[in-house]
Amino acid sequence: MSHGFELPGHAPLATPQVTGVLRPLAKAVEVLNKAALGLSMIAILVACGILTSSVVLRYFLHIATDWQDEAAVFLLVGATFSCGAWVQSQRGHIGIEALDGILPAAVNRFRKLMCDVASCLYCSFFAWKSWTLFHEAWVDGMTTSSSWAPPLWIPYSFMAVGMTLLALQIFLQVVSGQPTKEGKQ
Repeated sequence: MSHGFELPGHAPLATPQVTGVLRPLAKAVEVLNKAALGLSMIAILVACGILTSSVVLRYFLHIATDWQDEAAVFLLVGATFSCGAWVQSQRGHIGIEALDGILPAAVNRFRKLMCDVASCLYCSFFAWKSWTLFHEAWVDGMTTSSSWAPPLWIPYSFMAVGMTLLALQIFLQVVSGQPTKEGKQ
């Protein structure tokens, strides 16, 4: 869980400064996060193109399309889940900071650590369930109920990979003792 937006004059936080055996994992997660960010940007542009062409085809040319909504949703689901870990690496998720100004610094650090640990556990559970959904959809050949009927393993794979990366990112931030946005530990 993040703790708010960037404060003016503070640089965003990037890869956790992990040492030892976890350093290669941290570097791999950083590379995967950047790749996912680039692919997600492309996916959003493609989804916009698909939806725009659908409107043009339907309104001006009176040509029905039955695939565009699901294709756009799949691309947007992929973009959303794929970028979660990159956003977390920047501590860019929205957080509620009502207690920040009230609690003593040491208590606040502990509270933020517990939020990150709870977030890591939740994301790990979500990733595990997403992998089970992916496996089930793959083995059973599940598809959507539309006339196009694309396989459901596609969005489930985006969810599984994205939540796995997010859980790893939070884990790395917790074990590295990465400072919070305010630059304090």
